[in-house]
Amino acid sequence: MSSTARVLCLSLLALLTAAPAATAAEGWTVAPAGGERPTFYAEGEPGTPLQDTVSVTNPTTRPVTVRLHATGVPITFADTGVRVPARTRADIPFTVNVPATTAPGDHTATIVARDAKGREATVRLQLHVSGPTLSALTVEHVAVHGDRITYELVNRGTTPLTPKLAIRATGVFGTLLDRTPRTLPVRLRPGQRLALSEPWPDRPALDAVDVRLTVTATGGAHDTADVSTRFVPWGAVAGAGAVLATGAALLLVRRRRHRTSEGDEAAEHPCTQTELTGAVT
Repeated sequence: MSSTARVLCLSLLALLTAAPAATAAEGWTVAPAGGERPTFYAEGEPGTPLQDTVSVTNPTTRPVTVRLHATGVPITFADTGVRVPARTRADIPFTVNVPATTAPGDHTATIVARDAKGREATVRLQLHVSGPTLSALTVEHVAVHGDRITYELVNRGTTPLTPKLAIRATGVFGTLLDRTPRTLPVRLRPGQRLALSEPWPDRPALDAVDVRLTVTATGGAHDTADVSTRFVPWGAVAGAGAVLATGAALLLVRRRRHRTSEGDEAAEHPCTQTELTGAVT
């Protein structure tokens, strides 16, 4: 190998080996403490505090101050404002506060570190809450208001639910509405109550109707609710009533006028009564 080629190789090798150090020196990092964990993992029952430590590493030649906060689940840090000297690592303990009402299953959180210049770094926390899972929901307060069917869904279980809804309405002469189950664009958290409505633009104008709502969800959740309603065209009824009332009033006036006319004629032509006696012989 020529001397020129050797110099070029050595120069390229120096650039390659220097690149990681230059990248690391560009800014501070945040990661789980101890080992090479890419993310945090915690597991426990509802109401149990879980502890771990986050590390903020500052490979630069100047100190840096970062503030810590979390999203997704409640996390309490031993110190939310941390000053990390140059070429130093700071380890900050924290506690994951799993609420007693937390549904069993997997939950995701994010630990966020932010410096005074607005630069952010994040590390993910995967939380598994143990405990029995229960899928249950109810449909309540079903009512018909105009051209809409209103109702409320309540998640009575311990897992999030995406419910399906089916609607059936029958009248005096048969089925008026038959909507097959469809997935609603909502996700119910455990314990959540949500008020919803369904349009019914072609409802009958005159009928006695029974409406049934059926909701289902994964895990065997199922419930039904019924409501009865009457559709009456009150405008037409009011118009017909007005016509009948007007006719009755006119008839009453005509009868009164007829009676008054008969009374006047009797006054003008009084009736003379003649007493007849038989002849006596």
